Amino acid sequence: MTTAKDLFIITMDPRPERSVGQGDLSLALAGAELIDLIDAGAVTVDEDRIVPVEASTPQDGLLGEAAALLTREPPHERIEDWLWRRGRDLAAAYQAALEEDGELTRKRSGRLSFGSKRVEPVDTPARRAAAERWEEREPVLAALASAVGVEGGRPENAEEAENAEEAEDTENAEDAEDQPGLDDDAVTAVVTAVHDAVMELEAVRQRRTIENSAFANLWRGP
Repeated sequence: MTTAKDLFIITMDPRPERSVGQGDLSLALAGAELIDLIDAGAVTVDEDRIVPVEASTPQDGLLGEAAALLTREPPHERIEDWLWRRGRDLAAAYQAALEEDGELTRKRSGRLSFGSKRVEPVDTPARRAAAERWEEREPVLAALASAVGVEGGRPENAEEAENAEEAEDTENAEDAEDQPGLDDDAVTAVVTAVHDAVMELEAVRQRRTIENSAFANLWRGP
């Protein structure tokens, strides 16, 4: 499968301690698509701009869709702008595609015959391949997962869990160029842009929370 599909699966299996936001995941999926297009020779990166080149259309439907949406006339699109444009509702598109391919299944959250359903990965060769790539901490997949708050390993006790959360917040604030194994400048530029975009999205969330709280207090009065 593609890096984006592997990323989607590992954010669900095993489920991380901190749930992944759909907006964060959508940005990371757009970055994963771009990295796969770089690896396929479909695009190059000139500083922070995406430059398409002549290449065969990817066999994967969503990756082919991404390739078709590239801006082919100069001035070429900046990586950051691509992430926001392509990433809009992209997590939902990947969920639908993986369900259609039989890689995800819906299961009810309780024993009763009614109620909400959750989506779970199916035990398929593609899922096992994604899990193996994750267990080996393949640098690109690990870097993109880190951007959305999914880290390797599980803390064994409460103190370790607290320390891990604090370390995660610090690491996500650092430049993604420090990620080990990213020896390709174009890939590093994409990973860095994903980290920056996720942080920007979180800043927007926090600002809206503060604004909503202030508005509620205004109506509540002294």
